[in-house]
Amino acid sequence: MTFLAKITEHIADAMRQRDQASLGPLRMLKAALMNREIEKGRALDEAESLQVVQQLVKQRRDSVEQFRAGGRDELADKEQAEITFLGRYLPPAADPAAVSAAIDAAIVEVGATSIKDMGKVIKAVTTALAGQSFDGRTVAEAVKARLATLA
Repeated sequence: MTFLAKITEHIADAMRQRDQASLGPLRMLKAALMNREIEKGRALDEAESLQVVQQLVKQRRDSVEQFRAGGRDELADKEQAEITFLGRYLPPAADPAAVSAAIDAAIVEVGATSIKDMGKVIKAVTTALAGQSFDGRTVAEAVKARLATLA
C-alpha cells in the first residue's frame, strides 16, 4: 500500500469516527502529497513521501516560533498539535548519541578542520542518518559547535 493510499484510508477512518482533530491535518497532508506528485509527474516513493511530511513538520515548527513571538499561544498550540499528529507518519527519531557519533565520523571522513567545512560535514551526517528522523537545525548547530572547537 502506498503512503498516499494509507493517508486516504486514515481520512476515511477519521470521517467515520467524526474525528475533526485528525481530519484537518490528514487532508492537509494528502493535499501536500498530491501536489508533490503533480510537480514530479509521477507517484511518489516512500522516501519522497516522508520528505513531504518532514517539510510540513518543519513549516509547523517555524509557525510555532512565529506565533509564540507574536503572543498567539492558542495558534502555536494548534500548530504544535499538528506537529505531534504528523510525527506519527515519520520514522523514529535518531538517538542523540547516534547523531553525535555520526557528526564525529563525518568530521573524520571529510577531514574537516574549520567551520568552512560545515556543508561537507552536514551532507555526510545526513547521509549517515538516512532513514531516521532528525532536526536539521539541531544537527547544524551541533556541527557548528563541534567544528568551532577544532579551530
